[in-house]
Amino acid sequence: MKLYPTAQLYEEMAFIAYHFHWSHTELMELEHRERRQWCREISSINRKLDSEPAPNNPFAGI
Repeated sequence: MKLYPTAQLYEEMAFIAYHFHWSHTELMELEHRERRQWCREISSINRKLDSEPAPNNPFAGI
């Protein structure tokens, strides 16, 4: 079984917590795929609001 990199897990959790203000418990209960989907959705919203090109966003290619 391959472990998910801790640094990437915390980056995703911080990203979602910053934008949605979800608790640590709520974030830890998310499945990997669901957490990654929320990162994609938040990135999409940010690009639309900021008109920021995708390559500048760390979650753009998720």
